[in-house]
Parts: sequence; structure tokens; C-alpha cells
Amino acid sequence: MRNSILSDLKYKVFKSGNPLYLFIAINVGVFLFLNFLLLFEFLFSYQGVVSGPVREQIIMPADPILFILKPWTLFTYMFTQQEFFHLLFNMLWLFWLGQIFLDFLNSRQFIFTYICGGLAGGLIFLLLYNFIPVFSNEAQFSFLLGASASVSAIVVGTATLLPDYTIRMLFFGNVKLKYLALVFIVLDLIGIAGANPGGSLSHLGGALFGFLYVRGLQRGSDWSRAFAKKRRKKPIMRVVPKEETPPNKPAHRVPDQEYIDTILDKISQYGYDKLTKEEKEALFKASKQDQN
Repeated sequence: MRNSILSDLKYKVFKSGNPLYLFIAINVGVFLFLNFLLLFEFLFSYQGVVSGPVREQIIMPADPILFILKPWTLFTYMFTQQEFFHLLFNMLWLFWLGQIFLDFLNSRQFIFTYICGGLAGGLIFLLLYNFIPVFSNEAQFSFLLGASASVSAIVVGTATLLPDYTIRMLFFGNVKLKYLALVFIVLDLIGIAGANPGGSLSHLGGALFGFLYVRGLQRGSDWSRAFAKKRRKKPIMRVVPKEETPPNKPAHRVPDQEYIDTILDKISQYGYDKLTKEEKEALFKASKQDQN
């Protein structure tokens, strides 16, 4: 049974092609790594000797000098949680809303939203902590860690795409995503004056990115296309005898690959039902060509 569970997890994380499981696995892996280091140090009385320097290399400093020396932390911080409930709530929201996101958009768009939402949250944290007087005095002592900015981008992005989509929540019953996102934003606005203002600022930065990205999608602009893999067309040379088209059977022009790619992108964004009759026929002809 244990082998079955491990095999299932291995498949979901590494072979399923679903980035949701991969990102959850990375977050959980970093959490376990940091906490096993703490356990080792506790058992052998080496508190902070190893875990301290490791942690400093992956959490993001607000101090601009420290950040310049460790620019990679703008990326690594969004996969780093050290407290169990911090990890738990982030991964639950990522799992719940990430599944809905991937039901309507594709894996590339999910990865783009998570990563760029985290980058936006980190940059907002860095800028505001150095340009707003109330925070600037604390910049040299402040650090950012956690997936919350990335998760906020997924939550708000999904709510922007599907505002009236309803989920069932314990104690609250059926809740529309637009109200859920509104609660997230209000709590983070209030949190700016609380004990963790840097975290709240980063959440708002991620949420803003998620909103703007999906609004762009709805207007027909997909920023993630810049990272799409371009399919290289391999030239095929072959000699075939020239055949005349029978008079009672008209020749059918097979659509080119660029047109088919455009149709596939449209399906990933809006679903098959949104295709025109001509686009459905072109897709059918292309599938028949592949079978031949």
C-alpha cells in the first residue's frame, strides 16, 4: 500500500504534467528540508548553525543592499514556508482555486500567474518598504517568505475569470469567488497596519497581478505567450506521383499548422464550444491528416 501511495504521488508530481501538484510538492519539500535541519540542530545542540545561513539564502530581504547581493531570493521566497499553518493554508487555497483555474485555462497560464504573481508581490514589498517612511526604518530588519503572493494571484485571477463561480465552504455554505476575493483583499488592506505589513503588501501585489493578467486574457491579450514553446516545423521531402483530382471529388485544403495552433489556443482559453463552424471543420481536417 505504501508503494502504491508513493507511486501515485510520484506520478502526480513528475509525470502528470499538472503544475499544481509540482508547485505544492516544491513548497512542501522546502518546508520539510528546513524543519529537518532544525530538528537535527536541536538534537545535536547546533541551533541555527546550518538552518540560519540556509534560510538567509532563500528568503527575500527588504534592505536593497542585501537584495542586490541575493537577487535570486525574489524567486526562492515564494516557495519558502517554515511554519506548518502558514504552509497548510497556502497549499489548501492553492489546491482549491488552482484546480478551478486549470479547468478553464492551461498549464502555461497557471505557471505564469503563480511565478509572476510572486514576483509582483516581492517587488511591491521591496519598493514600498524603501519608499514609504513608516516602513523604511524597518527595511534592514524585514524579510519576506511564503507562497501567499502567488496564491493571491491565483485566487484573484480565478475570481476575475469566473466571478459567479460558487464553491461550498465550511460554516459559510455556498460562496461566489468574487466575494471570496473581496474578503482576501479587504483583510490584506487591514493587515497593512497589523503585525505583518510586508506580507499584506506582497499579497496585494500578487492579487493585482492576477487581476490584470486575467483582464488582459479577457481582452484577447495573453502575456504568457512570450514563454510558449515555438514548434519547429521539420521539412519533409518526398517524391510522389502526380495525381489528378477526380472530377466528382473536390480537393480539400489542409489547414496550416499556425492556424491549427491558433484554434488550439482558443480552445484552451474559451473551450471547444466557442469555435466557429469553419474552425471546427479545420480541426477535423487536420486530425484526419494526422491519422493518414
